[in-house]
Amino acid sequence: MKKLYKALGYTILILGAFSMLVPFIYMFALSFMTDKQIFAGDISFLPNPFTIENYEYALTNSNILKFFFNSMLVAVLTTIGQILISAMAGYGFARFQFKYKELLFLLVLISMMIPPQVNIVPLFFIMKQFNWIDTYYALIVPGLFGGFGVFMMRQWFKSMPDDMESSAKIDGCNEFEVFYKIALPLALPAIVTLGIFTFITTWNSFMWPLIVTNSDAIRTLPIGLAEFKGSFREITNWGALCAYSAICSIPVIIIFLLGKKYFINDILNGGIKE
Repeated sequence: MKKLYKALGYTILILGAFSMLVPFIYMFALSFMTDKQIFAGDISFLPNPFTIENYEYALTNSNILKFFFNSMLVAVLTTIGQILISAMAGYGFARFQFKYKELLFLLVLISMMIPPQVNIVPLFFIMKQFNWIDTYYALIVPGLFGGFGVFMMRQWFKSMPDDMESSAKIDGCNEFEVFYKIALPLALPAIVTLGIFTFITTWNSFMWPLIVTNSDAIRTLPIGLAEFKGSFREITNWGALCAYSAICSIPVIIIFLLGKKYFINDILNGGIKE
């Protein structure tokens, strides 16, 4: 019976992975096809003939390179900033004792329950008061603070054995040295996992960049992708649109593959073991 359940579980996982991967692979296949093959009426994963004209069209008929730079800048700086802030806040909640600690952490947890859409209007007016509309500040600063990151890092640091901290202090380390010499290296799986989540979320963000940007000089790839598709009155170049989408997907794939080892270790282990 156990073997049957195991086989059934693997079957469900394979079907789930197949249902998610097939449209993604088909998008890449369409990006190398001509319009004639795309509208031939049959589904084919092998471009015949193979062409890169769609990529040439996407690169020459849009601001994709500028959008790509903006997305990369915003995603990288937001990821680095959120990791640093979440790690410091999480370490403080996990290892220090101070007044109203539990109440403050409860507020962090409550912030995770609030839908992001609720904060858009007040956050927009804050950005307007700072004169940050249509600047990189509006795209980066709000993403530096996240309740999920603080909660995740706090749980990881809380599992750190007290003996490690005591040994470091005996060797002459102060609190800050314990944090960046002992705690941070041990928390690398959690840091990479948080980095992957933050980078992907920021890279794919559409609504907030759309609201706080007015010019193509600041806008990011998701907005550029929507602009590239055009309105319903225009004829959509589906091959070039798939090429544009493929370009948008490549950095996310690379980031996940680079951090996959630590991501899996964090999911499996879930903390520091003595």
